[in-house]
Amino acid sequence: MENIIEKIKGTVVVSVQAMPSEPLYEQQCMTAMMKSVVTGGAGALRVAGTRDVKTAKELFDLPVIGLTKPNIIPVNWKEIVYITPTIKEVIELVEAGADIIAVDGTQRQRPNNEKLQDLIKFIHINKKLAMADISTTEEGIKAQKAGADILSTTLAGYTLESAKSPNALPDFELLKELVEQTDIPVVLEGRIWEPEQVDKAFEIGAHCVVIGSAITRPQLITKRFVFRKNNNTQNNETNQN
Repeated sequence: MENIIEKIKGTVVVSVQAMPSEPLYEQQCMTAMMKSVVTGGAGALRVAGTRDVKTAKELFDLPVIGLTKPNIIPVNWKEIVYITPTIKEVIELVEAGADIIAVDGTQRQRPNNEKLQDLIKFIHINKKLAMADISTTEEGIKAQKAGADILSTTLAGYTLESAKSPNALPDFELLKELVEQTDIPVVLEGRIWEPEQVDKAFEIGAHCVVIGSAITRPQLITKRFVFRKNNNTQNNETNQN
Protein backbone atom coordinates (compact mmCIF):
# COMPACT_ATOMS: atom_id res chain seq x y z
CA MET A 1 0.00 0.00 0.00
CA GLU A 2 2.90 2.37 0.70
CA ASN A 3 4.01 1.83 -2.89
CA ILE A 4 0.71 3.24 -4.17
CA ILE A 5 1.12 6.36 -2.05
CA GLU A 6 4.60 6.87 -3.47
CA LYS A 7 3.37 6.32 -7.03
CA ILE A 8 0.90 9.20 -6.84
CA LYS A 9 3.29 11.60 -5.10
CA GLY A 10 3.92 14.73 -7.14
CA THR A 11 1.50 13.70 -9.90
CA VAL A 12 -1.58 15.15 -11.49
CA VAL A 13 -4.43 12.71 -10.92
CA VAL A 14 -7.31 13.08 -13.36
CA SER A 15 -10.90 12.55 -12.28
CA VAL A 16 -12.75 10.94 -15.17
CA GLN A 17 -16.41 11.01 -14.21
CA ALA A 18 -19.80 11.69 -15.75
CA MET A 19 -23.35 11.40 -14.48
CA PRO A 20 -25.69 8.87 -16.16
CA SER A 21 -27.70 11.79 -17.58
CA GLU A 22 -24.64 13.14 -19.46
CA PRO A 23 -23.60 12.07 -22.99
CA LEU A 24 -20.08 11.06 -21.94
CA TYR A 25 -21.37 8.52 -19.43
CA GLU A 26 -21.49 5.81 -22.12
CA GLN A 27 -18.76 3.25 -21.41
CA GLN A 28 -17.09 3.76 -24.77
CA CYS A 29 -16.84 7.50 -24.08
CA MET A 30 -15.47 7.08 -20.56
CA THR A 31 -12.90 4.56 -21.79
CA ALA A 32 -11.78 6.94 -24.53
CA MET A 33 -11.50 9.76 -21.99
CA MET A 34 -9.36 7.60 -19.69
CA LYS A 35 -7.07 6.67 -22.58
CA SER A 36 -6.75 10.34 -23.53
CA VAL A 37 -5.75 11.59 -20.08
CA VAL A 38 -3.35 8.69 -19.52
CA THR A 39 -1.71 9.52 -22.85
CA GLY A 40 -1.45 13.09 -21.61
CA GLY A 41 0.46 12.03 -18.51
CA ALA A 42 -2.09 11.45 -15.74
CA GLY A 43 -0.37 9.88 -12.75
CA ALA A 44 -3.51 8.10 -11.59
CA LEU A 45 -7.24 8.01 -12.25
CA ARG A 46 -10.15 8.87 -9.97
CA VAL A 47 -13.33 7.24 -11.26
CA ALA A 48 -16.86 6.64 -10.03
CA GLY A 49 -18.67 3.32 -10.04
CA THR A 50 -17.57 -0.27 -10.37
CA ARG A 51 -17.86 -0.29 -14.16
CA ASP A 52 -15.24 2.41 -14.60
CA VAL A 53 -13.01 1.09 -11.81
CA LYS A 54 -12.86 -2.29 -13.57
CA THR A 55 -12.15 -0.64 -16.92
CA ALA A 56 -9.35 1.48 -15.46
CA LYS A 57 -7.71 -1.51 -13.76
CA GLU A 58 -7.95 -3.65 -16.89
CA LEU A 59 -6.47 -1.07 -19.25
CA PHE A 60 -3.84 0.83 -17.28
CA ASP A 61 -0.93 0.15 -14.97
CA LEU A 62 -1.79 3.15 -12.83
CA PRO A 63 -3.23 3.62 -9.34
CA VAL A 64 -7.02 3.87 -9.41
CA ILE A 65 -9.03 5.84 -6.89
CA GLY A 66 -12.58 4.53 -6.79
CA LEU A 67 -15.74 5.98 -5.32
CA THR A 68 -19.48 5.70 -5.74
CA LYS A 69 -22.14 8.35 -6.24
CA PRO A 70 -25.92 8.12 -6.68
CA ASN A 71 -27.19 8.25 -10.25
CA ILE A 72 -29.01 11.46 -9.40
CA ILE A 73 -27.45 13.86 -6.89
CA PRO A 74 -30.14 14.83 -4.32
CA VAL A 75 -31.23 18.46 -4.11
CA ASN A 76 -29.98 18.61 -0.51
CA TRP A 77 -26.50 17.43 -1.53
CA LYS A 78 -24.75 19.93 0.72
CA GLU A 79 -26.37 18.34 3.76
CA ILE A 80 -25.90 14.62 3.18
CA VAL A 81 -23.23 11.95 2.72
CA TYR A 82 -23.37 10.56 -0.82
CA ILE A 83 -19.76 9.69 -1.78
CA THR A 84 -19.20 6.01 -0.93
CA PRO A 85 -21.56 6.34 2.06
CA THR A 86 -21.68 2.78 3.47
CA ILE A 87 -19.78 -0.49 3.70
CA LYS A 88 -21.98 -1.85 0.91
CA GLU A 89 -20.39 0.56 -1.58
CA VAL A 90 -16.93 -0.06 -0.13
CA ILE A 91 -17.37 -3.80 -0.78
CA GLU A 92 -18.35 -3.08 -4.39
CA LEU A 93 -15.22 -0.99 -4.95
CA VAL A 94 -12.97 -3.55 -3.26
CA GLU A 95 -14.34 -6.26 -5.52
CA ALA A 96 -13.91 -4.02 -8.57
CA GLY A 97 -10.19 -3.66 -7.76
CA ALA A 98 -9.77 -0.01 -6.69
CA ASP A 99 -6.36 0.65 -5.14
CA ILE A 100 -7.61 3.63 -3.13
CA ILE A 101 -11.19 3.96 -1.99
CA ALA A 102 -12.49 7.49 -1.54
CA VAL A 103 -15.20 7.98 1.07
CA ASP A 104 -16.97 10.99 2.50
CA GLY A 105 -14.74 11.83 5.44
CA THR A 106 -16.92 14.48 7.04
CA GLN A 107 -18.53 14.16 10.44
CA ARG A 108 -22.06 14.18 9.05
CA GLN A 109 -24.44 11.32 9.81
CA ARG A 110 -24.07 8.40 7.42
CA PRO A 111 -26.87 6.14 6.16
CA ASN A 112 -27.75 3.36 8.61
CA ASN A 113 -25.77 5.30 11.24
CA GLU A 114 -22.58 3.68 9.93
CA LYS A 115 -19.30 5.11 11.18
CA LEU A 116 -16.37 6.42 9.17
CA GLN A 117 -13.86 4.42 11.19
CA ASP A 118 -15.73 1.19 10.40
CA LEU A 119 -15.58 1.88 6.66
CA ILE A 120 -11.86 2.64 6.91
CA LYS A 121 -11.25 -0.50 8.97
CA PHE A 122 -12.99 -2.61 6.32
CA ILE A 123 -10.92 -0.95 3.58
CA HIS A 124 -7.73 -1.80 5.46
CA ILE A 125 -8.81 -5.39 6.12
CA ASN A 126 -9.00 -5.76 2.34
CA LYS A 127 -5.52 -4.24 1.94
CA LYS A 128 -6.73 -1.09 0.24
CA LEU A 129 -6.02 2.56 1.03
CA ALA A 130 -8.66 4.92 2.42
CA MET A 131 -8.95 8.46 1.06
CA ALA A 132 -11.15 10.75 3.15
CA ASP A 133 -12.88 13.49 1.17
CA ILE A 134 -13.29 16.35 3.64
CA SER A 135 -14.37 20.00 3.65
CA THR A 136 -12.78 21.50 6.78
CA THR A 137 -9.56 21.23 8.76
CA GLU A 138 -11.39 19.75 11.75
CA GLU A 139 -12.86 17.03 9.55
CA GLY A 140 -9.41 16.22 8.19
CA ILE A 141 -7.91 15.89 11.66
CA LYS A 142 -10.76 13.62 12.77
CA ALA A 143 -10.53 11.55 9.58
CA GLN A 144 -6.84 10.92 10.25
CA LYS A 145 -7.71 9.80 13.78
CA ALA A 146 -10.32 7.47 12.27
CA GLY A 147 -7.54 5.81 10.27
CA ALA A 148 -7.61 7.54 6.87
CA ASP A 149 -4.42 7.10 4.82
CA ILE A 150 -4.93 10.17 2.62
CA LEU A 151 -6.94 13.38 2.96
CA SER A 152 -8.50 15.22 0.01
CA THR A 153 -10.06 18.69 -0.08
CA THR A 154 -12.74 17.37 -2.46
CA LEU A 155 -15.73 18.61 -0.47
CA ALA A 156 -14.46 22.09 0.43
CA GLY A 157 -17.24 24.49 -0.48
CA TYR A 158 -19.70 21.67 -1.07
CA THR A 159 -20.96 21.22 2.49
CA LEU A 160 -22.80 23.51 4.88
CA GLU A 161 -19.78 23.32 7.17
CA SER A 162 -17.47 24.79 4.52
CA ALA A 163 -19.58 27.72 3.36
CA LYS A 164 -16.59 30.09 3.70
CA SER A 165 -14.52 28.12 1.20
CA PRO A 166 -13.68 30.14 -1.97
CA ASN A 167 -16.40 29.95 -4.61
CA ALA A 168 -14.25 29.95 -7.73
CA LEU A 169 -10.75 29.10 -6.51
CA PRO A 170 -9.10 26.03 -4.96
CA ASP A 171 -9.10 26.10 -1.16
CA PHE A 172 -5.40 26.71 -0.67
CA GLU A 173 -5.92 27.78 2.94
CA LEU A 174 -7.51 24.44 3.80
CA LEU A 175 -4.66 22.63 2.05
CA LYS A 176 -2.11 24.63 4.04
CA GLU A 177 -3.82 23.95 7.37
CA LEU A 178 -4.11 20.22 6.67
CA VAL A 179 -0.46 19.98 5.62
CA GLU A 180 0.57 21.73 8.83
CA GLN A 181 -1.81 19.99 11.23
CA THR A 182 -1.82 16.40 9.99
CA ASP A 183 0.94 13.96 9.12
CA ILE A 184 -0.59 11.99 6.26
CA PRO A 185 -0.62 12.88 2.55
CA VAL A 186 -2.97 15.72 1.61
CA VAL A 187 -4.48 16.04 -1.86
CA LEU A 188 -5.79 19.26 -3.38
CA GLU A 189 -9.00 18.72 -5.34
CA GLY A 190 -11.70 21.13 -6.35
CA ARG A 191 -11.98 24.18 -8.65
CA ILE A 192 -8.54 23.80 -10.23
CA TRP A 193 -8.55 25.43 -13.67
CA GLU A 194 -5.05 26.83 -14.20
CA PRO A 195 -1.55 25.23 -14.31
CA GLU A 196 -0.33 27.91 -11.91
CA GLN A 197 -2.78 26.62 -9.31
CA VAL A 198 -1.19 23.17 -9.57
CA ASP A 199 2.24 24.72 -9.02
CA LYS A 200 0.97 26.59 -5.97
CA ALA A 201 -0.55 23.42 -4.51
CA PHE A 202 2.78 21.60 -4.67
CA GLU A 203 4.57 24.60 -3.19
CA ILE A 204 2.21 24.47 -0.21
CA GLY A 205 2.86 20.77 0.25
CA ALA A 206 0.18 18.84 -1.62
CA HIS A 207 1.04 15.17 -2.09
CA CYS A 208 -0.71 15.25 -5.46
CA VAL A 209 -3.42 17.23 -7.24
CA VAL A 210 -6.72 15.90 -8.59
CA ILE A 211 -8.21 17.71 -11.59
CA GLY A 212 -11.63 16.86 -12.98
CA SER A 213 -13.88 19.44 -14.64
CA ALA A 214 -11.08 21.45 -16.28
CA ILE A 215 -10.02 18.36 -18.23
CA THR A 216 -12.92 15.93 -18.48
CA ARG A 217 -16.20 17.91 -18.31
CA PRO A 218 -16.61 19.57 -21.74
CA GLN A 219 -20.02 21.00 -20.87
CA LEU A 220 -18.50 22.94 -17.96
CA ILE A 221 -15.46 24.00 -19.96
CA THR A 222 -17.79 25.33 -22.67
CA LYS A 223 -19.90 27.21 -20.12
CA ARG A 224 -16.82 29.04 -18.85
CA PHE A 225 -16.05 30.37 -22.32
CA VAL A 226 -19.68 31.20 -23.11
CA PHE A 227 -20.13 32.95 -19.76
CA ARG A 228 -16.97 34.97 -20.33
CA LYS A 229 -18.09 35.94 -23.84
CA ASN A 230 -21.56 36.99 -22.65
CA ASN A 231 -20.07 39.02 -19.79
CA ASN A 232 -17.67 40.80 -22.15
CA THR A 233 -20.52 41.58 -24.55
CA GLN A 234 -22.64 43.00 -21.75
CA ASN A 235 -19.73 45.10 -20.47
CA ASN A 236 -19.08 46.50 -23.94
CA GLU A 237 -22.74 47.41 -24.35
CA THR A 238 -22.75 49.10 -20.95
CA ASN A 239 -19.65 51.12 -21.81
CA GLN A 240 -21.22 52.28 -25.04
CA ASN A 241 -24.40 53.54 -23.36
